[in-house]
Amino acid sequence: MMNCFLSAGLWIILLLVSPDALPQSDTTFLKTVPYHTLAPPPEWALLQRQLMDALYPAAMEFVEKYTHPDGSLIWRDEWPGMDGSDDGYESFYNFPLYYALGGPKEMDKLSRKLWEGVTRQFTEYGQVVDEFDAGYDWMHHGEAYTNFYFFGLADPTDKKMRDRALKFAALYFDDGTENSNFDSELKIIRSPLNGSLGPRMVNTAEDWVTHRPILSNYPLPYDDIPHVTSGKDWNNDEKFAYILEALNERMMKGDVPLNLAATSLMLNAFMYTGDEKYKKWVLEYVQAWMDRVEKNGGIIPDNVGLSGEIGEHMDGNWWGGYYGWKWPHGVRNKLEATTIGASNAYLVSGDERYLELPNSVIEAISREAREEDGKKLLPHRYDQRGWYDYRPLQAMYPTHIWYMSRKERDWERVKEMLDPDEMLQLNYVKGKGEERNTATWLGYLEGEVPSYPVDILKATYQEMQKRLEKIRTDTTTPDQQDVHHWLNLNPVILEGIVQTMLGAPNHIYHGGLLHTSVRYFDPENERSGLPADMAALVEQITEAGISLTLVNLHPTEAKKVIIQGGMFGEHHIQRVNQIEIYPYQFDTVDHKFFQAELGPGSVVKLEIEMSRFKNTPSYAFPWHGDEIPVIEKTYE
Repeated sequence: MMNCFLSAGLWIILLLVSPDALPQSDTTFLKTVPYHTLAPPPEWALLQRQLMDALYPAAMEFVEKYTHPDGSLIWRDEWPGMDGSDDGYESFYNFPLYYALGGPKEMDKLSRKLWEGVTRQFTEYGQVVDEFDAGYDWMHHGEAYTNFYFFGLADPTDKKMRDRALKFAALYFDDGTENSNFDSELKIIRSPLNGSLGPRMVNTAEDWVTHRPILSNYPLPYDDIPHVTSGKDWNNDEKFAYILEALNERMMKGDVPLNLAATSLMLNAFMYTGDEKYKKWVLEYVQAWMDRVEKNGGIIPDNVGLSGEIGEHMDGNWWGGYYGWKWPHGVRNKLEATTIGASNAYLVSGDERYLELPNSVIEAISREAREEDGKKLLPHRYDQRGWYDYRPLQAMYPTHIWYMSRKERDWERVKEMLDPDEMLQLNYVKGKGEERNTATWLGYLEGEVPSYPVDILKATYQEMQKRLEKIRTDTTTPDQQDVHHWLNLNPVILEGIVQTMLGAPNHIYHGGLLHTSVRYFDPENERSGLPADMAALVEQITEAGISLTLVNLHPTEAKKVIIQGGMFGEHHIQRVNQIEIYPYQFDTVDHKFFQAELGPGSVVKLEIEMSRFKNTPSYAFPWHGDEIPVIEKTYE
């Protein structure tokens, strides 16, 4: 359902890009198509602009309280074990995205300084070696490096970050040694724990020392560990020795689905350079997992041995691997990782068949579904007992598959699986970017919650205020703070901005790239993001395109904005139709972006017709041309 915000009076100029790439720093040659009318701004536009402006002082209050001038966290002198660097990066993970969407220019330099500070700090603690985590799993790598990927969106010309992107991706190419993370012949990442020091196939008690209290709240990884009967035994040193022995013997050698999140690291390097070797890696690795699903009768195995055989170190069982079907989260990690991998393969290839990988996970658990009190319950775990742990599936997982496919069947499946009540209410209950408002956003797209843009932007502002209040009343000292302390206080909350401005669900938190309908650039200031005094709302999403309302809130100045198809320029815009006027104005674009100039106080509603995944994804800005320039930058 499309809401009508346009009333009498609007003046807009639509500038169409020629099929040729824009020259460096030059957009003056663009063809102009004028429109004339005016309209008062809708409430959502005022709220969106207010939130975009308010997030900066909120971020500064957070940073000033919890960081040193060099960007490191005000915290302890020592931190043992392998866990923790991800939480340092997570504390500011969406700062570069905020800038990329139009936040103040100061946010770009601040974001990079904070990344440098956390890297130095956790290098001193011992978790980071040569600027990359020494050896951890891709759920935690994914949490950490989402921050890093956003720098390519904010400003891809930064030589230091570009060089790091290539260095980090190189860690997952086969170097021909026993210390290689990747086996290029078998297409396996050689351990669930991996990083700059190679695969971590043997764990020590010290590796797990800070993570044990958290894992004691989960089911045991195996039910047959000698002398171990409860998850609480993680905290018993004597019994933990038996748990550690089981982990090393059964879990730490070979590949797991969780490693599919590494495709984002490869695609990150590809979008800086366009080098085909990164694309090839992504496609071959995702295909390898699709082949394993087929070999295992349609169910993704959660462990593959060093010889490439399913269940090699698990007595032939396809379940029981690290972050697998049994432990600790069950189906969640399979859906997240397969959706990340498949979405990245689709993005870089334009071939939707890769979505069969996450679809196979949903199909496997759907065959075992039950219904209770009108709700569809699906099994979330599997072990020697068979399928168990029945509960509703969170809407965010099938939503991401529908968002990539745009198929009606996938939309209907989302509605079938989610709790109908979730579509009608907001649910701000989590920190660190895992807000659960996907279902309500779907209710908006379905036409059931027309007030959602206003509701989510108000709720986001209120949540920002709540976190600021917690910051102001926080009297804890570093010795009292755990490694998650800051990420739950981060007041830069972007879910509502992403959904309204970009027409997309929030990215998958554990390492997913941000796939969107559109993206914006400010041509006058030659930077990423929606220009100041502008607001945007994606109101409808179909397989053929989107409807988009643009608002210029400035009463006396015209505003220019470049609108790109997809976050990475992957969608080809065929034409733009101005609607709610008579006769409709149709303008051919035939490019991945176009430029609009809105007159003072203007509101315009457009239908943007797209051919999706037709262009090579890239971090390039419209004025970069075929090659992204490389610039030495400082962050002080």
